Amino acid sequence: MSPSPARLRRILYAAAFLRALAIGMMAVLIGLYCARLGFSAAQIGVVLSSALWGAAAATLLTMIAGRRQPERRILVVLCVLPAAATLVILSTDAFAVIAVAAFAGMFSVNGRDRGAIPILEQALFPSTTTDEGRTRVFAWYNVLLDGGYAAGGLMAAIPTMLERFLGLAPLPAMQAALVLFCALYLASALLYATLPSRVEDSPARGLADLSPGSRPIVAKISALFFVDALGGGFVGSALFAYFFAERFGASAATLAILFAAGRTLAALSHLAAAWLAARIGLLNTMVWTHLPSSLLLFTIVASDDLAWAALFFLLRESLNEMDVPTRQSYLMAVVRPDERLAAAGITNLVRCGGWALAPMVGGVLMQTAGLGVPLVVAGTLKIAYDIGLWREFRRVKPPEER
Repeated sequence: MSPSPARLRRILYAAAFLRALAIGMMAVLIGLYCARLGFSAAQIGVVLSSALWGAAAATLLTMIAGRRQPERRILVVLCVLPAAATLVILSTDAFAVIAVAAFAGMFSVNGRDRGAIPILEQALFPSTTTDEGRTRVFAWYNVLLDGGYAAGGLMAAIPTMLERFLGLAPLPAMQAALVLFCALYLASALLYATLPSRVEDSPARGLADLSPGSRPIVAKISALFFVDALGGGFVGSALFAYFFAERFGASAATLAILFAAGRTLAALSHLAAAWLAARIGLLNTMVWTHLPSSLLLFTIVASDDLAWAALFFLLRESLNEMDVPTRQSYLMAVVRPDERLAAAGITNLVRCGGWALAPMVGGVLMQTAGLGVPLVVAGTLKIAYDIGLWREFRRVKPPEER
């Protein structure tokens, strides 16, 4: 007998949280581990880039294979591969082998899962709830992910603790933490293995097979998501931290507290977004919370005092991710159930492109045009996204709002 929708949802929640713990930890440790092996900065960059390209390739293959393969099989394989790749990394210090293993392992080295599993989960969650409950389900999903990433980042201190309390050398201590990474992913695989072979009744459609009604929706929203992601790439955590350090002389400890507070507010905002969307609608929540968060970027640039800049930053963080669960819910609602995988996959791919492109340009702008210029560019792009989203989709209603 198939598990109930509520149980399916709990399985997906639990597996996502365990995976987020592993991702948060690996994002901190993978570069440090390679450095311990004696890799140069250039070699470490290749390893990290290989992991990102592997994640992109896995997303593309999942979009293609997901049409024919059961979701359970794909999810299990996508969890086993990172564990197997990590075991390969633990068995060698050869740069070429580790670079290939990083590609096969699809490690999320930026601290958030931008790979193939989230597009499957986003396509499956609507089957576990009603139209009215869909946004709340996505809100809790994102809260669990953010909590897992944060806790996983703290777990990156495990090697230091093993060195201090058990007397392990630095390299074996890191290897022990990477074994834990394997265990977390294998535990996720075991959870996914308890799912029914196919959660959806009908096979997923490919991009070329989208219905005439969904094709323009997916095309327009993908283009807009690229603009938003490009803007977001200019204000990633690394560039924001550099801005605060150079402009205001903020210490590492101050930045750690500031960013931890920001991530906490962002996580809580997911639940606030679900509450607000039930009252004013998904698109209204997406646009009218995201637009002020974009405008706050200009206030951060204009601030001449760290306290004011930090306040505006925290206000922005409390609003900036309210469009995440609402965006996921909206996209899954306005396409047919058998088109959800294709829609989630292509929008994830274009967002990855925007995130990857912007930091390179942002660094050049900071150096040549001024520290605050990337924030201004980001704010401009994100406002253009908000206006474009409202203009194109204000008449496209999800089922629960029709």
